[in-house]
Amino acid sequence: MEKKDFLNKEGLQPKLSRRDAIKLMGISPIAASVLASTAGSSIAEASEDVKGKVLIVGGGAGAIMALARIQRAIKNPDITIIAPNEVHLYQPGQVFVAAGEMQVEDLYIDNKSYIEKEGVTWIKDEVKSFDPDNNSVTTRAGQEVKYDYMVVAAGIEYHYEAIEGLKVEDIGTNGISSVYLNDLEKGTAEGGPITWKWFNELKEMAKTKKPKVIYTQPNTPIKCGGAPQKMLYLSADYLRQAGLSADYNFVASIGKLFSLPAIDTALHKVQDGYDTITNKFQHHLKSIDVKGKKATFLHAYEEEVYDEDFDTTEMVSKIETVVMEYDFIHIVPPMSPPDAVKNSPLVGKSGWLEVDKHSLQHKKYKNVFGIGDVCGIPMGKTGGSARHHGPILTENLLSVMQGKEPKASFDGYTVCPIKTEYGKIIMAEFNYDGPAPTLPLAFDKPRWIWWAFDLYMLEPMYKYLMLTGRF
Repeated sequence: MEKKDFLNKEGLQPKLSRRDAIKLMGISPIAASVLASTAGSSIAEASEDVKGKVLIVGGGAGAIMALARIQRAIKNPDITIIAPNEVHLYQPGQVFVAAGEMQVEDLYIDNKSYIEKEGVTWIKDEVKSFDPDNNSVTTRAGQEVKYDYMVVAAGIEYHYEAIEGLKVEDIGTNGISSVYLNDLEKGTAEGGPITWKWFNELKEMAKTKKPKVIYTQPNTPIKCGGAPQKMLYLSADYLRQAGLSADYNFVASIGKLFSLPAIDTALHKVQDGYDTITNKFQHHLKSIDVKGKKATFLHAYEEEVYDEDFDTTEMVSKIETVVMEYDFIHIVPPMSPPDAVKNSPLVGKSGWLEVDKHSLQHKKYKNVFGIGDVCGIPMGKTGGSARHHGPILTENLLSVMQGKEPKASFDGYTVCPIKTEYGKIIMAEFNYDGPAPTLPLAFDKPRWIWWAFDLYMLEPMYKYLMLTGRF
């Protein structure tokens, strides 16, 4: 076989055509193992003759996955889905768009082919309020919809307005970017193109001075917890490949780079390969001076205080205000469930949908289940988690429809493909018990094969296998 150098047109990072990548991954033992790992997870078609009106709330990945599995599992299904969006986004691709590796058009997925099926009624609206005590919801247009069983897949909302001084229209101006920026109802994804432009503006400034760059992470759970660091490493590598650098600051509310010690250690090693990355943990972005290019953070910390009267010391929690100047800033906004969920009886103390972390069944309303980002469970705000939610949710829903107790158990699986540079990914897979790698490889090592898998293979698998409930 003739040797090929898969490089992009600038000769910088590894770059395969999709055809070459699919050929490569098709013979790859890694791709085969990933597929084999879930070979038994698909549901037999029309396997259960159960009755009941099933309502699915949401129009994103979790909702589509749930719909596909439930519709395929029930004979003569009676399913209603409430979703305003005819298009949803292939959200794993947003980071690749931001890094110049995909086009924004690659992200748009037509919901019609997934929703318009036999036994499914599609209400193109949004739920305004939930009334689980009476098994009903009310849409924005005022329509009351009754159900016997409900799956909440309402996703997650971004709250840029929670950052004082920042308006959504400021993103893309004055050195501000955010890869998350999108409008799911309209099916637009401005964040990727804005951030790719930001990469190049940063590169231009770095030719004449060393820019000050800030990357933030809020004090709420977020979709894809590794995304803030992905933007840090990819933008830093983009400069490094051009022989340039910047003064990088990862300023985050978290207390470490990653919850798993092995991944945390690996990411510190990754940072050592870049020039001047400073981590400022337990800092939450409070406000921003858009024109003045200053960000104000609240820094929470503990300090040992001596009490002279009692000759004792104790740890006292304190908060200080920290103002940082920048040339460029990548903002990850605070996130929460949609208001309709947040203001409903379905929410627990965590502020998220109160489902059991194993069964995905609501703790109070036993005919209600959750899937995806909206769930208030310890981990799992990723598409990879939603894929693993799907078969558990479906099996348990069918059990409840048959008058049985749910027995299928979600193990907490989630996956975070951390892009550490162009062409390399640490594929952090873990569950409630700790590391859970698909393959018997050192899962804390950056690998090119995971980059190829994530960039070239995941999208067709998502469209043709995950969203159809076959994977």
